[in-house]
Amino acid sequence: MAVPPNSQQEMRQRNLSRVLYAVAYAAPVSRASIAARIGLTRASVSTLVEELLRAGFLVELGPGRSGGVGRPGNALALTGLGPCGIGAEIGVDHLTVCAVDLEGRVRVRAGDERPNGEAGAECVLRRLSSLRDRVVKEAGAAGLRPAGLAVAVPGLVTRSSTTVVRAPNLGWYDTDLAAHLAPAGAPLPLTVENEANFGALAELWLAGRNGESGESQARRDFIHVSAEVGIGAGVVLDGELLRGTRGFAGELGHVPVQPDGPRCACGGSGCLEQYAGEAALLRAAGIPVRGAGGRTAALARLRSRAEDGDEASLRALRRAGRALGIALTGAVNLLDPRAVLLGGALAGLAPWLLPPLERELRQRTASEDTVPEVAVSAIGSDGPSLGAAYSVVRAVLDDPLPYAVAH
Repeated sequence: MAVPPNSQQEMRQRNLSRVLYAVAYAAPVSRASIAARIGLTRASVSTLVEELLRAGFLVELGPGRSGGVGRPGNALALTGLGPCGIGAEIGVDHLTVCAVDLEGRVRVRAGDERPNGEAGAECVLRRLSSLRDRVVKEAGAAGLRPAGLAVAVPGLVTRSSTTVVRAPNLGWYDTDLAAHLAPAGAPLPLTVENEANFGALAELWLAGRNGESGESQARRDFIHVSAEVGIGAGVVLDGELLRGTRGFAGELGHVPVQPDGPRCACGGSGCLEQYAGEAALLRAAGIPVRGAGGRTAALARLRSRAEDGDEASLRALRRAGRALGIALTGAVNLLDPRAVLLGGALAGLAPWLLPPLERELRQRTASEDTVPEVAVSAIGSDGPSLGAAYSVVRAVLDDPLPYAVAH
């Protein structure tokens, strides 16, 4: 439950934020419509809007629907200039950095496709810094001011810290990203989070935003499975990300689906990653990872073979889908989500993975009424970097005045 503001200044900050979110999820929108949405008087909303216009967060687009009787008011939208979020993703074989404006639009993007697993943290983070500096420069040329940097990583991150405790697919242990990502110019506030968590937050915050009802169309209770070399899960319950005591919640890839199965890099046996991780899936299908394109090209070959009815590929996909269903059953029975969403690289193989996954859920959940919807993520493979960037944007929307234009 949200804590009510305990001072006039906090009340003002809260109401400015409420106005910005109302515009973010319904633009273009009039002052009268905002007042109806957030339950303040039109006079109060007009005062808040004028302050946000002066501070450079909103723009007027001309006459629009008022949402009630009377003369139409000027429609409002978030500015396409000013504060923006910088989001980055460190993958096993790629780096991505993007700049997202207050509307949630990607304005600048840069990437680097090469293996990171054996390069070492210092080398990878040096390349990431170079990409960040390029994106920041291009964002500045477009009239945007970076408000912070958020980085998605495929590993465990200590809650409220910038330290990657363990990322076995990168070979990183107790790696503090803040020590490597200090920019040459003014420092940017840095956030580091597990990539599956940022993927889930992108689904929560950005999927369906442009629908008629905006935020109300977004799912608020779901498990978002993010699959690459490893498999993670972001759990969202009642619109809040479940992080766990230390921030390590969601390690779906290391849930055992066959206790006497093959050894895993985590030290356990029979983990989900040994059946549904990319490497295990390609190995079971008899598809080597070599030559141009690496794993991306190998996964494309797997899909092509599955479409052609290749039995080895279909068998590997059925096994992976069944393993995903077994691993997810425990989480579904424990947490009772409304949906399970498949994201990451495996989303492209959903036509073959989802049927056995759904079958296991139907057979193993406590009741037919508790079987969740199973679908492919609406955000796609860009979810971690988008969720990272928009987490910075939301910090601005939560407390806008520190980011106001100088007068």
